[in-house]
Amino acid sequence: MEFKHDGNRIYLENGEGKMVAEVTFPNVAENVVNINHTFVDDSLRGQGIAGKLMEEVVKRLKAENKKARLTCSYAIMWFEKNKQYRDLMEDK
Repeated sequence: MEFKHDGNRIYLENGEGKMVAEVTFPNVAENVVNINHTFVDDSLRGQGIAGKLMEEVVKRLKAENKKARLTCSYAIMWFEKNKQYRDLMEDK
């Protein structure tokens, strides 16, 4: 499984080139992105793909020394469960 990175979007395509999973995180301030959308196609549900997308975002945040604002319901839940990444959340 190879995720593709396109600006502030990480996504996965199936064998036919159709986008089947993605997370978007536009810049909202200097060194802050908003994780605002996560999508996984029904054909991939239950395989942990959304969690893998979040892990990819975490790698990007760390590499670019950025923080995350969370407005996507899945991202909020994922960061609650994965407290080791709380330091990547925007200070409020």
